[in-house]
Amino acid sequence: MPSIQVDRDRCKGCELCNAACPQGIIAMSKEINLKGYFFAKVVDPGRCIGCMLCAVSCPDLAIAVHGTAVQYRLFDYGPSSQPAGR
Repeated sequence: MPSIQVDRDRCKGCELCNAACPQGIIAMSKEINLKGYFFAKVVDPGRCIGCMLCAVSCPDLAIAVHGTAVQYRLFDYGPSSQPAGR
């Protein structure tokens, strides 16, 4: 199961990760960090799908995603390429 780790003292509270998260599980804390910013925090870690959009969107590299994500495999259910009669 994937997990998100936010370096609270590196975060500057830009909220880009919040906007990028398709699950809506990142919010801004009511506390402030050492730099005086409200930092990002994960509010529902069980719903993380490991897409890493939060980490990619963070300009300060304050977010790391650990663990494996769900992999989706595309199956082609169209007409088969086998000859008829098999």
